[in-house]
Amino acid sequence: MKKFLISLCLVLGVAMPTFAATDMIPLDKAPKKLNDLSALQNGAKIFVNYCLNCHAASYMRFNRLKDIGLTDKQIKDNLLFTTDKVGDTMKISMDAKQGKDWFGGNPPDLTVIARSRSGPNGSGADYLYTYLRTYYRDDSKATGWNNLAFPNVGMPHVLWELQGQRRPIYQAVEQHGHTIQVVKGWEQITPGKMTAVEYDAAIGDLVNYLQWMSEPAQNTRVQIGVWVMLFLLIFMVIAWRLNASYWKDIR
Repeated sequence: MKKFLISLCLVLGVAMPTFAATDMIPLDKAPKKLNDLSALQNGAKIFVNYCLNCHAASYMRFNRLKDIGLTDKQIKDNLLFTTDKVGDTMKISMDAKQGKDWFGGNPPDLTVIARSRSGPNGSGADYLYTYLRTYYRDDSKATGWNNLAFPNVGMPHVLWELQGQRRPIYQAVEQHGHTIQVVKGWEQITPGKMTAVEYDAAIGDLVNYLQWMSEPAQNTRVQIGVWVMLFLLIFMVIAWRLNASYWKDIR
């Protein structure tokens, strides 16, 4: 029993920081476009070009992207940079030691990141959507970047060329008898290649892809679930009528 309690405390101690990051600011609602193949394809393109350099998705194979409408040729011509085979998993060349030396820790595998980041304030998709849109310049950090959803994050803002450089504008408000600083807006330091609307849309596509990648069969699962519920509903009516017919002459 004592060992069990110790193990439980360790698990909670590890899990709590995961949710603590989401408690810092309210999470923005991520767009849900899991049935939009063009959005998923764009998200896959952003993922391969900007995320797959440091983060692996070692439980996902490139040829699984055929489920979102891509052909083997399209995958090989546009998305393969670290391998020559569409059947290979999405691995990276950087090893754990390099990750620790460069970033202070090995960048996590992103295959199921959208599911593992779910917390009490919102889904994993909401957290990722907020996190990727709340980077700001902070010269006190080694990377030059910080994040509102994940304070003191070790990962730099790899999408800064698209979003540009920003800093938050704070406002003092009274809350429960205390004065706290809340973010009321953003100051654009340098422009990015995308407008704010375009960047939010691109991050929405990326997050939708990450959510799809965490469970590629989820759309099929939902469709099967709907048909199963319809079958059970129809069968319930049939069973009810059969039961009534069986007992109609019995008083």
